[in-house]
Formats: sequence, C-alpha cells, structure tokens
Amino acid sequence: MSQPRSQRYLSTRGGSYDLSFEDVVLKGLAQDGGLFIPEEVPGLPEDWSTAWRDLSFEELAFRICSLYISTSEIPSNDLRDIVSRSYSCFRSADVTPLATLDPKKNLHILELFHGPTFAFKDVALQLLGNLFEYFLVRRNKGRLEKERYHLTVIGATSGDTGSAAIYGLRDKKDIDVFILHPKGKISPIQEAQMTTVLDPNVHNIAAEGTFDDCQAIVKALFADPIINKNHSLGAVNSINWARILAQITYYFYAYLSLLRSGGLSGSAELRFVVPTGNFGDVLAGYYAKRMGLPTEKLVVATNENDILYRFWTTGRYEKHALHGREAEGGIPEDGAKAHPSGVKETLSPAMDILVSSNFERLLWYLAYEAYGSEDVVSAREAAGKMVKGWLEELKSSDGFSVEPAVLRLAGRDFESERVSDAETVATIKGIFSSSGVSQGAASTISAIDGGYVLDPHSAIGVTAALRSIARHPAPETHHVALATAHPAKFAHAVDVALKGEPSFSYEKILPEALVGIERKQKRIHVLEPSKGWEGVREMIDNLRVNR
Repeated sequence: MSQPRSQRYLSTRGGSYDLSFEDVVLKGLAQDGGLFIPEEVPGLPEDWSTAWRDLSFEELAFRICSLYISTSEIPSNDLRDIVSRSYSCFRSADVTPLATLDPKKNLHILELFHGPTFAFKDVALQLLGNLFEYFLVRRNKGRLEKERYHLTVIGATSGDTGSAAIYGLRDKKDIDVFILHPKGKISPIQEAQMTTVLDPNVHNIAAEGTFDDCQAIVKALFADPIINKNHSLGAVNSINWARILAQITYYFYAYLSLLRSGGLSGSAELRFVVPTGNFGDVLAGYYAKRMGLPTEKLVVATNENDILYRFWTTGRYEKHALHGREAEGGIPEDGAKAHPSGVKETLSPAMDILVSSNFERLLWYLAYEAYGSEDVVSAREAAGKMVKGWLEELKSSDGFSVEPAVLRLAGRDFESERVSDAETVATIKGIFSSSGVSQGAASTISAIDGGYVLDPHSAIGVTAALRSIARHPAPETHHVALATAHPAKFAHAVDVALKGEPSFSYEKILPEALVGIERKQKRIHVLEPSKGWEGVREMIDNLRVNR
C-alpha cells in the first residue's frame, strides 16, 4: 500500500503552523485557540470495499490510520503494534460489533461499549493513550531523568471521557492526567470508574458547575502562558485530533459488516444516527463520508440541550436556556441536576452540554466551501477568518447566525432530531418489549431474555433513527444507530423505563467488572468554587511536584 506524504495540520481559526501528526497529538489545541484539522482529507484506495471487506477491526483501523500517518512519522510495524495493543482489551472480538434490532425496518445498532469502561470513548482513548506513550518514549530515549519530556494531560468530562482517558493513561511513564468533572452531575458508576483508579499519575478534580464550566477551565489553562511555561500540556477531550481519527474506523466497519452479511446491496442507502453532545462522534462519521464512505446522511440526535438541533432548523447557533415541562426532568442519581447556566437536566447526562466544541471543525469546512476561492491558501484563510468571527460572536453575544448558503451546505450531509426524556423512556421500553436481536457475529452484552436494553443516550439515537425510517423506509434505506454506552452505567434511567417488566432486572445486565465498584477506595480533589481555573493550575503545580 502506498504511503501518504507526512500530513500537516492547520487551525480552524486561521493559523497554519506546519505541524506534524505527533505535534498535534501532543499539543491538542492550537495556539490561537482553534482546533487542528488535516490540510488534506485522504481519499480511499480504488478497491477499498473489496480489499477491506473481510478485515478485522484492528487491521481496518491500521489501514485507515495509515492514510493519515506517514511511515516517516510512525513506521508501519510500530503503528500496527499500537493499534493491536489498543484493542486487545476489548470484550468483543469485533471490537464494535453490529447487531440488527429490526430486520423489517433495516434498523441496526453499532455497539461501541465493549471497551474497558463500557463507553464508546474507549475506542479513541485506548489508541490516544498508546500514541502518547509511543511519542514520549521516542522523545525521551537516552535522556537523563531531569531532562525527560513530561506530558501533563488535562481533560473535562461529562462522565465517560474521564474514565476512558484514565484507563488509557493510567500508570504510563512521563504522563500525569488531570480530569475535571462537574461535582454531583455524573452517575455514581461513572464517578467510581474514575476515582477508584489510584495510580499515582491519575488526578480527579471535582468542580462546581456543569461540563461546560469544566471545559472552559481546560481551555483557559491551554491559553495560560504561565502553566504552558512550566508544563507541556496535552488534551484528551475530542478537541484532540487523534480522538476523531480513531473513531472514523467504526463507521467503515459498520458498512463492511453490512456488506459481509449481505444486508446492504444494490442501490440501498445508508444513514448513521448518532447521539450527540460535543459533536466529536458524528464528526468522525463526517470525515468518513468525506473520505468516500457511501453515506446518504448523518443524523445528529440531541436531547433537550439542543443547540445543534436548533442550528439545523434555524441557522442560528446560540446558547439558549430551554423552558417548559418537556425540558425538565432527569434523575439526580444518574448525575442529572439543573444549573442556572441553561444546561438542562436530562436522562442522558453525558449529552447535557451547552456548546459543542467539535462543531468548530465542521464550521471550518462549511466556511471553506461557502467563502473560499480557487486558491487553496486564500480559501483556508477565509475559512479561518469566518470561524474566528463566529466564535468571537458566540463568546460576546452567546450566539451567531450563518447565511442560508452555509445552512444549505450543512443540510447536505446532516439532519438533526431532538428527543425528550419521555420519548427516551418510551424507546427503551419499546425496544426491550419488541426487539428480537439478530446478533450475527456480535456478542451482545445488553440483550437479555430476547429483549435489548438501551442506555438513555443510545435510546436517543434509536428514537431519531425511527423518525428517519418513517421518512426513508426499508428496503431502500438502512439505518445504523450508534450505541454509545452500556445500560448498566445509567441504571436509574433504565429502571424508570423497565420497572415492572417481569423479565428485566438490573443484576442481569450489570457487568462483573462494575459489581461493587462504588464501594472501592476513592481518591478525589475538590476545587473550591472561588478559586476558578487558577485553582486548578495551583493543584497541577502542587500535585506534579509531589509526585
């Protein structure tokens, strides 16, 4: 297979830093506050659909990563080893198996929760952890201890990113990881998965507020010259390009799984439906589509925190507190608590996000096409200028509008659906009562007694898929809904939906690895509300010195 030239990266806000893959993985966030994107999105080999048809997930991931990573940056044998180690800990041989929920409707579900922390983010963060380790080992070869390059990884989590990052980075040499989570607003299992990891390089910080507040602290730290002078900062949130790259693979794997099963043939079209908070998961599907994966549409499924749904329906992207009974709900035990910022409590707390950071990457591509010229350099500059202006307006005025031409471009590849808590509960109950899951090669761990158990986030995706099916039915269209978390992680929401079902009990779906986890020893640091992001900087300085 021919290898690409060494890919270079630019910022969504206009900067072009001529950085390598290694540089952007270790930096995470661009100096101008933008997100890194590749200068070119590679195309696929002409025979990819036949040559890749029977590949394992690991080999497919290697092939896709190789389109972005030159052998001059990571030799092929090294990259293959990194990928292999990243997915050796998954509980399914398929890594992300595809199951069919309703063959009559051509409704399929892509199970992304077979990793160490039972959430889709394991797919990316196991790979990112091994990439961090690989680059640091290479940089530190032959260096004395005091001269070693040390990475201080900082991240914010609404629940699943934190534990997946911690499991990907625990006990890795020359790395400290600091994860902020909103105090009292993640589920007990999510908190336990993070705080019971006692490796000395792992530091959990609980902060008052919401996920958006935690994410704002992370961005403030990356922009702070003082901490950047004393520490080499790295990012694990989906602002890190490697996260997006890793997730591209499972879109291809789902498509190829349908080809192998004979389910996708002729002129049938494919739609992916993605429960969406920070926009990273569905963005990976967008990159897969740009590369050449046959995808008719990507459906963005939101909960009541619906900034993305409102963008696709109005062309305005704005922070906006929702009101009314439909936007009230959530279960405190699952980490759902209202906050005056406008973030609403829902049954799907990992999606309770006011601003979707990765949306900035899509905005750049929309601006590039809408306002760019034939000259590539000028087009990139124009796109960066537009994105920078939009984001400045979002910061100063809590929102911005795009021109109709931009919205039309956004609607070419995407649709959006908004799902309420009541609809989420109804879907969990309905799928459990009616599904006869066709597993194929998949080994489904959330199907019991013939009924399939969805977690609330995955239920949002399935709800949106059912709406899309009503408009684009079988046999002409297949829908793949992404299942992003194991239902045991959101026990209270699942219990609301399935309470009284004689064939359901929480014990039946609880994985052995999660039994008793809430009773294990924990270590956690609480940020005093008055100290803000400077307090986190102080924590990082103190905890790193004492290691």
